[in-house]
This record gives sequence, structure tokens and C-alpha cells, in this order.
Amino acid sequence: MNVELSLLILLFLPLVSFLFLSLNGKRLSPALAGMIGIASLSVVTVLSLITAYGYFFEYGSVADVYQKLEPIKYEWLRFNENLSIDLGVLLDPISVVMLVVISFISTMVHIYSWNYMHGEERFQMYYAYLSLFTFSMLGLVVAVNMFQMYIFWELVGVSSFLLIGFYYTKQSAIAAAKKAFIVTRFADLGFLVGILLMSNGAQTLDFGVLIERLSVPSSPFTIAMSTGATFMGMSALAWGLILVFIGGAGKSAMFPLHIWLPDAMEGPTPVSALIHAATMVVAGVFLVARLFPIFAISAPDALEVVAYVGAFTALFAAVIATTQTDIKRVLAYSTISQIAYMMFSLGVAGWGEGHNEGYTASIFHLFTHAFFKALLFLGAGAVIHAVHSNEMADMGGLRKKLPITHYTFLIACLAIAGVPFFSGFYSKEAILSAAFHDNKLIYGVALFTSGLTAFYMFRLYFRIFWYKEAKADHGHGHDNHESHTWAMNIPLILLAIAAFGAGYIPFGHFVSADRSQVELPFHLELAIPPVAVGLIGILIAYMFFVKENVKALNVQQSFGAFYKWAYNKFYIDEIYLFVTKKVLFNLVGRPAAWFDRTIVNGMINGSASITAFSSESIKKIQSGNVQTYALYFLGGVLVVTSLLIYYFQ
Repeated sequence: MNVELSLLILLFLPLVSFLFLSLNGKRLSPALAGMIGIASLSVVTVLSLITAYGYFFEYGSVADVYQKLEPIKYEWLRFNENLSIDLGVLLDPISVVMLVVISFISTMVHIYSWNYMHGEERFQMYYAYLSLFTFSMLGLVVAVNMFQMYIFWELVGVSSFLLIGFYYTKQSAIAAAKKAFIVTRFADLGFLVGILLMSNGAQTLDFGVLIERLSVPSSPFTIAMSTGATFMGMSALAWGLILVFIGGAGKSAMFPLHIWLPDAMEGPTPVSALIHAATMVVAGVFLVARLFPIFAISAPDALEVVAYVGAFTALFAAVIATTQTDIKRVLAYSTISQIAYMMFSLGVAGWGEGHNEGYTASIFHLFTHAFFKALLFLGAGAVIHAVHSNEMADMGGLRKKLPITHYTFLIACLAIAGVPFFSGFYSKEAILSAAFHDNKLIYGVALFTSGLTAFYMFRLYFRIFWYKEAKADHGHGHDNHESHTWAMNIPLILLAIAAFGAGYIPFGHFVSADRSQVELPFHLELAIPPVAVGLIGILIAYMFFVKENVKALNVQQSFGAFYKWAYNKFYIDEIYLFVTKKVLFNLVGRPAAWFDRTIVNGMINGSASITAFSSESIKKIQSGNVQTYALYFLGGVLVVTSLLIYYFQ
């Protein structure tokens, strides 16, 4: 099949599915609507795999691909000779990887939802929204310029709003959808300003030209943006990239813009898998990776910001995850922490052959994380489907009732904990190795965080599947609750295979920052510490949670107020609320309201009063009496005649 045709089908089939299901949903049975959604995404996945195979294996080496597969572009808007906006498709290693990840995970979610969402109202619209979400992300990752990416970036925001708020009769779901939408919109304002600043400096929106002009320190565009006026010691180029990163930090839930993601759990659980594993939250990582040459070569200060924000967020979110009791919120904070790993890996990456392992490690972890995080969320969904509760207190001893979920969930926990031979071990070890060679402080934070990750994930595992038998069977009375959920089990099994085997792909042969093949080095002396702290974390979780005991409670009490703070998410939401209501409302809102009422309304009302008074005064002139009009006319003639005589004397 022609490459261009297959790409068009791949990209627009989800959009066609969305339009058809949304316009005809009421006339379709839920079963048919689900089949249409599953079939369309299955075709997209097959085309993505064909595209990836052709890209990496039929066109030659990675370097050759850049020469043989030029971006497909069509001019949309032209402003002048130098600036135009194109729409098209850009294929490069990271976009091809993202096509595979997005389409595969989305297909698994579509299949899984067949059973999980069975019997739900608006089932047809649910599948329509999934298709729209998938189309938005596919369009985002193949965008040829920043403006096109921004269009799909915002469309992802709309899609997430619809899916998070799917249960719109619940106030909590409505609040969560609005929170996600508003927080990410504030971040996107930074992204938009960054786009304007960068495009003005480089005189282009095209990614290829932008990188070419701004990743060469000696180019006139780089010099113009790197010299002259600075703000807080950083150049216009650095600030442009930081503003772009703020947009990415909002989508990827980096501190302090992370507050929307845990609340997004109000949406259906399969949606959580899609958002966390392959779509919305990795968009920020993808954005930084897309502009990485500019960050690394021309604006290392901006890259340092990415590194430290990522490192702090990874630790911050992991600490909170150790205290949460809602299993979906544990996974939400886990996602924040793991995405932060990818961010600081980009931040510590260098440039040039042999020095960009951090870049490759970041995208490698994005790849492996997609499989085991989707597996964790779908496994959590199977548990919730069985016990009808999100709380650990309502769970325990479920390994016998949910054997497939148990074993696949265990594989995902082993992968995210970085246990050897599972995919997460290889990608996380590569990240820690890059951090060790570039920044020992970040390495220390990341190493400690990896131990916390192993602890809270196995705390979750033991509390669900071991600990003690749940007090009541909240399921449907079956000995094996998985007997009727084939559509849920198939994605779990396929994702478990990927969560184990994805780490064995020689990822550096396909993805690198400088288009060379990168060998991700394995250092035994660097692999031992993370494995050791991970095993210690698992052992502590085993001691506390494999059987019911008071050990965990005693340790919890020993942390005193710190545990309470962590359990309450360090009151970040409350701080935002205080700042919004007390500070912004009183210092900005009230003065603005006074100015609006007194000055703006006063000017408008005054103008209206003057107009009313004037009209009242002169309205008697319009009497309708012809004799009066003649008198006015005669008087006017006499006045004008008198003025002319006086002027010409």
C-alpha cells in the first residue's frame, strides 16, 4: 500500500469512527457501536505496525530514513514570503514509536471496554469519544509544525474533558473534568506564548526548519534569540523553551500542575488506562523530545529546568502514592512519578554520539511504561468490576477469584518496580545510568524514588490479592469472576506479554537524539543499587501487607504529621483554592470588579445619560408641524447669510 494513503487511513479512520458513532449512535445497538470502534482501531493498529516495519526495516538505517521519507505537507495558510502554516505528516523515529503505542493501547482499551462498560448508558458515545481521543493523539504526534500540534493539543484537551466527565450525573466527575480542562488551559497559555516567541525568533513554525535554525549556536536566528535583553539571567530562546515546557508540564502533570490527574480517575477506568499509558500525559514528554536538539545544544539552562522539575515531581508523587487507599489514585500518582522519570531523563541527556543515552532511555521508558501502566489500570478495572469499590479496605484475597488478573497484575508490578528480566528494569536502568553520569543529585533522588515505587506498587498488589479475605463478596456470586469477561482478559494477557518482553527490543538502534544508533550501556555496578532498593521496597511491603497485622499502622503513626500531610497530598489543592479565593479574588477580582462597576459602567451609563438628556432636549424640534420646520429653515438661512456678510466685509 502507498505510504501516503496508509497514513491518511491510519490518521482519519478514528475521526470517521467518531463522526459516524456520534451522529448515528442512537440508531445503533451498543454491540454494533462497540464492534465499529474496535474494528476501526484494529485496522489503525495494523497500519501502524506496517508503517513502523517499513520505516525501520525497509528504508534502511535511521539516518537514511530522514533522507528517504520527507514530511508530507500541504500549505494551509500563507502570511508572507517567509511564514506559512502547513498541515501534514512528519514521520521520524519518535513519531513512529508513538503511532504504535497509541494505536495498540487504544485498541486494547476498546476491546476491554466491551465488557467493562456493558450496560452503561451512552455506550455508543463512549466509543465515539474514545475514537476522537485517539484521532487527537495520532494527529499530535505526526504534526509537521508547532501550530498543527497546538490544534491537536487542544483537541486532546477537549477529548479528555468529554471522557473524564463521561458520568456527567456525578458532581465529582463534572468537577474533575472542569479541573483537568482549566488547569491544562492555563498551562497551554504558556505553550501558546512559547510558540509565538519561538516562531517569531526563527521565522518559521515548521519543526524541521525550526530545529535547523535554532539548534546551531552560530546561526543568526540562534544568536538573535540568545543575545540582547535577558530576563532573570536567561535568554529569549531559553524562555521560549521554558514556556513550551510549561505546556508540556500541564499535559504531563508535572509539579505544580499535577493536581488535575488524580481527580481524572472519576472517568471510566479504561479511560484512565488510555490517558495514563499512551496519550495525554505522555504528550508533554513527546513535546520536549521533539524540540530536544534546541534544548540540548542552544538552551541548556532550559533543559536544566526540565531535569529538576522532573526529579522533584518523581519523588513528590511517589511519596504521596505510598499513602493513598484508592487503588486508582495510587496508580495516578505512580503515573505522575514515572512520567517525571522520562522528563528528568531528557533533562540530563547530553548531545552527540555517545552522549545522548538519556534521550533514548526516556523514550524507551515511555514505550515500556505504556504497556505495564495500561495493564495496571485495566487490572485495577477488573478488580473494581468484581468488588464494586476502589478502596483497598474492600479488597483482599482476590488471587483465587481473579487468577488471570492476579498474574497479569503481578507482571506489571514487577515491571514497574524494575525487577530484572522485566521491561521496566531495562528502561529504568538506562535512565538511572544517564542520571548517574550527568547529575549525582538527580541520580540519588531517582534511586530513592525507585525504592518507593517498588514499595507502593507491592503494597497495592498485596492489599488486593493477599492480606486477608474481603469481609463481603461485592461481586456477582461466582467463584471465578473472570468466567464471563473474555474481552477484559484478552487485553490483560497481551499487555502482560508486552510488559515482559518490550525491554528486550534494542531500542537505541531505532531511536536516538542525533540520528545515530545508540547502545544503551548495561553497567552491573549501576544496576545493583536500584535492584537492591527495589527488592528492599518489595520486602517491606511483603512484611507489612501480605497478611493482616499492625506493623504498617505502627510505622504510619511513627511518621506523625508527615504521613497526614502526604495522605492529604501536601494540601496543594487547598493552597490553590486559598490562592484563588483569598488572594486572587481579593487582590485582583475585587479591584477589577470595582473598576468595572465604577469606571467602565460609569462611562457607559454616563454616555447613555448624556444621550438621553440631549435627546429629551431636542426631541420637541421634531414636532411634525410644517410651519415650524419652515421657520427653523428661514432662521438657519438668516444666520448663514449673516455670517457670510460678516466674513466677506
